[in-house]
Amino acid sequence: MSVVLRRIYNEEKKLGGYRVLTDRIWPRGISKEQAEIDEWMKDISPSPDLRKWFNHEPAKFEEFKKQYRQELNDQPEKKSLLNKLREQSEGQRVVLLFGARDETHNHAVVLKEVLEEK
Repeated sequence: MSVVLRRIYNEEKKLGGYRVLTDRIWPRGISKEQAEIDEWMKDISPSPDLRKWFNHEPAKFEEFKKQYRQELNDQPEKKSLLNKLREQSEGQRVVLLFGARDETHNHAVVLKEVLEEK
């Protein structure tokens, strides 16, 4: 299994593999051509309420992780998308793209952890 994280704004050289944008909102200033994504999985991102509560505050990250993992486990649509990503990662590299400035405290980090656990 190969899952890699990339901030979409820092990608001078596009990394090959199955490229998935994991943000609910399309990144500002990036065209679809520039992104070169295979899929936009906006429904795998945290719920709007959770995202707004977290607000990318590092002090809230542990609680955010716990709540986001719960969403991934409890919501059938998120669970289905998670399984799809697992299947994709069996045969090729999966590149999880995100827009957050903080590269260590964001939902894609949690998503990668969950994918690598099973």
